Amino acid sequence: MVDFGGWDMPIQYKTGIRAEHLAVRAGVGVFDLSHMGRLYVRGADAMALVQWLTTNDASRLAPGRAQYSLICGSDGQILDDIIAYNLGAEMLLVVNASNRLKVLAWIEQNQQNGPLAGLDAKIYDATAETAMIGFQGPESERLLQDLVDVDLSTLRYYAALSGTADGKPGLIARTGYTGEDGFEVIVAAADGPSTWNTLLEGRGGVTPMACGLGARDTLRLEAGMPLYGHEIDESCNPFEAGLGRVVKLAKGELSGKAALERVAEAGPERKLIAFELTAGGVPRQGYAILDADAAVGQVTSGNVSPSLGTPIGMAYVPLRLSEPGTAIAVEIRGKAVPAKVVTLPFYPHKTKKIAAPSTSRS
Repeated sequence: MVDFGGWDMPIQYKTGIRAEHLAVRAGVGVFDLSHMGRLYVRGADAMALVQWLTTNDASRLAPGRAQYSLICGSDGQILDDIIAYNLGAEMLLVVNASNRLKVLAWIEQNQQNGPLAGLDAKIYDATAETAMIGFQGPESERLLQDLVDVDLSTLRYYAALSGTADGKPGLIARTGYTGEDGFEVIVAAADGPSTWNTLLEGRGGVTPMACGLGARDTLRLEAGMPLYGHEIDESCNPFEAGLGRVVKLAKGELSGKAALERVAEAGPERKLIAFELTAGGVPRQGYAILDADAAVGQVTSGNVSPSLGTPIGMAYVPLRLSEPGTAIAVEIRGKAVPAKVVTLPFYPHKTKKIAAPSTSRS
């Protein structure tokens, strides 16, 4: 157990990181995600608040849909990466545990004396009174269907429905952080332990495996998903992090717009890349990226891929070194270990694609 954003979290359970990782790739893994912040935005102007706060275009979200987005400060740097849900009567923002209080403070600051002043929108922090559980893997839909009262076969990726899970009312979303098909379930905190235990029960010849932070990290790394505090933080902007696709500058005013426009026009000076070591070794966060023996960047995340068996990582490098196939090196214990730039993801995403209804806007 370790401190993670103010929460006691398991790095691994008794089976170990590799076994947990492979269980998600082949069957189902269960993740305690209750540390993630759950902030509800309520009021007539809830959408307007989220639209200003986040970089993506929340107005495109039909009720029941979700989107990946960012919150940027006035300098255009990333305060957090989030999932925003349109639940119809309210909006839900799922934020990182370590950034929850920072995000709340940023909203309050701009409500008191800023662009959000006067809006009919209030933030309700439901983190402590709800539990959030991930159920991820290729067998997730089949096993979860027996425990919920909604038709999961019609639930699109990045969509959510109100229903019951293990007989407990909650929200069921087809979202996740593993690259696999899967779901995230939000229930009342009091119902969390029983829901967790039920999800871990074997059904249909498959026994789900409890998974900790270690497997969560290797799974998202293989899937090429950034982690706050590694690939993104307040020292970087969306464009250098390869997240310009979720910055919709044409939508109107938004937090940090002027700074984001400047970076978008000038272009980033560095870029987040993926790489594979070509001569063994294990790349770790903070290791130097070398070009002709000169340090030009740092590894943001790295490990040996449990699925592929190869050493992989992500790092920021100058633009001239960012093209796939470019030769670089990683300094490991004083030695320059050869590596090459590759495209993301390392491991192909297996999220389920369901045709959109004709009336859907996103």
